[in-house]
Amino acid sequence: MDVEENLNVDGVENNLELNEVIFADLHIHSRFSRACSNALNIENLVKWARIKGLGLLGTGDFSHPEWLEELKRELVGDEKGIYWYEDDVGKFPFILSHEISLIYTQDGKGHRVHLVYLVPSFEVVDKINDWLDSLGRRDYDGRPIFKVSCRDFVAKMMEIDRRIEVIPAHIWTPYFGVFGSKSGFDSLKEAFGDMVDNVHAIETGISSDPEMNVKIKELGERSIVSFSDAHSFWPWRLGREATIFKKSDEGDLSYDFIVNQIRENNFIGTIETDPAYGKYHFDGHAKCNFSCSFEKSNELNNKCPVCGGNLIIGVENRVEELSDNDSGKEKMFFRVLPLHEIISLSIGIGMNSKGCWKIYDKLIEAFKNEFNILLKVGKEELLKVLGDGKMVDLIMRNREGEIKVKEGYDGVYGVAVLDEENGVEDLKSNE
Repeated sequence: MDVEENLNVDGVENNLELNEVIFADLHIHSRFSRACSNALNIENLVKWARIKGLGLLGTGDFSHPEWLEELKRELVGDEKGIYWYEDDVGKFPFILSHEISLIYTQDGKGHRVHLVYLVPSFEVVDKINDWLDSLGRRDYDGRPIFKVSCRDFVAKMMEIDRRIEVIPAHIWTPYFGVFGSKSGFDSLKEAFGDMVDNVHAIETGISSDPEMNVKIKELGERSIVSFSDAHSFWPWRLGREATIFKKSDEGDLSYDFIVNQIRENNFIGTIETDPAYGKYHFDGHAKCNFSCSFEKSNELNNKCPVCGGNLIIGVENRVEELSDNDSGKEKMFFRVLPLHEIISLSIGIGMNSKGCWKIYDKLIEAFKNEFNILLKVGKEELLKVLGDGKMVDLIMRNREGEIKVKEGYDGVYGVAVLDEENGVEDLKSNE
């Protein structure tokens, strides 16, 4: 394999040495969160993280008593704030992380916001959980709900330990994003008040990418990170979005080294799916099987032409609404769909089918992990293993961000589709 091969990132040639970076997914869940796989445990997370090519995971859900007990039993911390799981393969690193749901009223309007936060030690976790216990229950869900404002939550975290890093999660999601159309704010300042300078980063979410977020000045000036929000360990969920961190010159991994890259906005970039893949990208009504672009939605006065009800305003529309046309610093990112999606698209079978898994396993055996296949392995090497020019072509097109996606909307995921150029009738969005 030619490790010097250039990568094309959104049309720009970039060199990325995969052995010199850390792919991290710091927003995941455990089996103790709602709508999550019952098999989500540390062992499975580590197994599939390695297959994906991830080199660092967040623990997720550390407020849940049973999961916290499991974390303390399975992970061994070091003096640098990294927690290690060890098995027959070796050691794998975690950072303590959690997502909280804040539901409250501010200035006469109800708000629902999810925040992800990173924590340097179990000692700090215990302090946070003691505070949460004073507010309500945390044993019913891995992502518990509390009646606390965004501003007051950040203020409390800074009081407990200023090394805690709070990141607004999937910021454009209509129902639980800080900028969501249903219960969000119009600025970070509005949401976090005098604590806004302690918010160093935002998470894109599946329905947006850095190119969209830099349309808003206060976001373009911050770090833009991306994580999967995975509810299972399958490789089309875990690591489907990730952040690429630098490795230290000494090769040591520490909590501060990772968090400081976020705070200083000097990490490498992110892995992003096409925003259309996200389940809230377009406006629409799932019950009416209708979706449309923000331009069409505006023509319809945001009304569903099928039932006449209000459309659920998606991420694309909301970004355009808040855009101040003052683009911030450009961010490096790789727009790729998961490998299972590409295999499934090529041969026309389900992602979890035996046939799809057979090809996936063959590729992993040959090239070690999925990110290596998605981002680096050369065309000729892929052809030697696959012998299928069509699938190889799709992998290369995916690397260039050229796979068409039928837009997701109102809780319905987008779907990768083949276009007429590949001999299959193009699927059109329902406008």
